[in-house]
Amino acid sequence: MSAFERYLTLWVALAMIAGIALGNTVPGLVNAIAAAEVARVNLVVAVLIWAMVYPMMVGVDPSSLRDVLRQPRGLGITLAVNWLIKPFTMAALAVLFFEGIFADLIAPADAQQYIAGLILLGAAPCTAMVFVWSQLTKGDESYTLLQVSVNDVVMVFVFAPLVAFLLGVTDITVPWETLLLSVLLFVALPLAAGIWTRRRLGSEARIAVFQARVKPWSVIGLIATVVILFGLQGQVILDRPMVIGLIAVPILVQSYGIFVLAYAAAWMLKVPHRIAAPCALIGTSNFFELAVAVAISLFGLNSGAALATVVGVLVEVPVMLSLVAFANRTRARFA
Repeated sequence: MSAFERYLTLWVALAMIAGIALGNTVPGLVNAIAAAEVARVNLVVAVLIWAMVYPMMVGVDPSSLRDVLRQPRGLGITLAVNWLIKPFTMAALAVLFFEGIFADLIAPADAQQYIAGLILLGAAPCTAMVFVWSQLTKGDESYTLLQVSVNDVVMVFVFAPLVAFLLGVTDITVPWETLLLSVLLFVALPLAAGIWTRRRLGSEARIAVFQARVKPWSVIGLIATVVILFGLQGQVILDRPMVIGLIAVPILVQSYGIFVLAYAAAWMLKVPHRIAAPCALIGTSNFFELAVAVAISLFGLNSGAALATVVGVLVEVPVMLSLVAFANRTRARFA
């Protein structure tokens, strides 16, 4: 794990501060970026999202899908947590906190936006950073790749209808055309481009060199997107700084709760630790790049939904590092 990745939360926090400063000193620049959109898809952010997502998709190896029956219990836990449990618990927690516990602190319209952003986070399982978490827990790299590959294939078909259903349950109007366009632009096409790139490169060694070369663009895209988002949200945050903490609360509850559920299930089913740890960590972390992209497409750059997905980025790294440490300390409890 590089120093930059290890301190990703710090860089995101600095990007948030820079965005707020830009939004208050040169609002015309930020507004011009926000206005550059076609069919509700912001062109500047679309480029940045591709910079984030494409390097990750190059790591998806379709040939690993042939090993789908190897250690089926680990894969079963991953799929059950990611698609049958996590999206629904995140939606339930979002409603519980923003329509119940925090109802007196947040305006109803803002609460609905934050709920939408949290739903998008919960419905997007981790794709890239899980390889880091797997390595830090001495996980089975091949099996982690299998889990991520299966997840990405499922995501192409399930993400849009699942998000639409959950947003509908919370009485948020879903622009289906924009949602489907977002999935096409930020999941299906990058995945296809990643597979095409792998075939063009040929050997695993060349693929690894290419990934190392393009990986910095993923982080640059993320940081630049955060700067833009917080440039647009700067005044809201300055007026109500506690909103960041309020959004973080259900994310923290969800993260630790899902990890306990998946990790305990793996232990009870006697899944080896090299598979159990990445299995639980995949379910815990989020594909926040996709969540940010879809939130921007559906609700706009200056929406509360987009802000909620960025708070997910802020929380992600310290939470995951704490869970990695816990998984390493409890390794001896597994077969």
